Amino acid sequence: MSDAASLRSRHGAVSLLSHPSPIERLERLEQALGTQVRIHVKRDDVAGIGGGGNKLRKLEFLLGDALAQGCDTFVTTGGIQSNHARLSAAASARMGLACELVLADVVPRHDADYRANGNVLLDGLFGAKVHAVPGDADPLAFAQARAEELRTEGRRPYVVGAGGSSPVGALGYAGCAWEILEQERALGLRFVRILIPNGSAGTHAGLAAGMAAAGDDPARIQSFTVLAPVEAAHAATVTLARATLERTGFSGTIDAAAIRVDPSQRGPGYGIPTDAMLEAVRLLARTEGLLLDPVYSGKAFAGLIAAVRAGEYAPGEALLYVMTGGVPGLFAYRQAFDL
Repeated sequence: MSDAASLRSRHGAVSLLSHPSPIERLERLEQALGTQVRIHVKRDDVAGIGGGGNKLRKLEFLLGDALAQGCDTFVTTGGIQSNHARLSAAASARMGLACELVLADVVPRHDADYRANGNVLLDGLFGAKVHAVPGDADPLAFAQARAEELRTEGRRPYVVGAGGSSPVGALGYAGCAWEILEQERALGLRFVRILIPNGSAGTHAGLAAGMAAAGDDPARIQSFTVLAPVEAAHAATVTLARATLERTGFSGTIDAAAIRVDPSQRGPGYGIPTDAMLEAVRLLARTEGLLLDPVYSGKAFAGLIAAVRAGEYAPGEALLYVMTGGVPGLFAYRQAFDL
């Protein structure tokens, strides 16, 4: 049994996606950029449940934990167009749990596309009960209060915050780190950098914890913050990575300096389009037929493109970008793409 499979077994993870997700090289994109850097993507966007995406890795562990505790209702939080919320609703439906979503109005958008399309449409299709709260509210406090109401009704709720980015949820990306290491051996290469977006920190924290547990270098992971200012994003990622490493049961350490968070693609704020994001989404779609989302992966991939154009990587070096999904969000941003 591999270390990734052992981690899943020991923590009772449920099955929501195929492991491992494939790694593909983007040769047409390389040609378009005029680079000899070898650019690869890990397709965590291809899982079938709920439209796919990185949150399924976290939900495998979170829902496993919920079921082990005998819970019957999954309660979580996010923004109006939250990918985590959408996949929580889908995965809960697959596992036979009720789902309640506390969605905060955190992006200054009031058009019909944003309010009723994309992830919002799918939340309803998957049967979730949605609670809308103002942008200045505390969604997790609301979720915890709602859980108390459910308990008085005889229900057994399981509550997790935005992005599913608890130490339990981040175990999903600790397992992904082992997966990547196994794929590197099979491919006969080593990625000099593994690039991802950073919203609620769970993807970066989990990958860093997995690398440390495997005796590899967590500094190979680099994220681009799309939500918090860089100081807060870095601090949250360090704290969560260390807590996740401890929960894996493996030894290892994570120095704060090994957590690399880049602020260059955040733009004016969370969920607000940037020119670089728009170009990245169009370029990958038109060279490789692959879709990025406008909030997370589009901004982080723009960071990869900028680094390649700036000559930060040497010819022949290999990069890996983890495709985190979120494609339904594109439909909420139709106006940004002038469609």
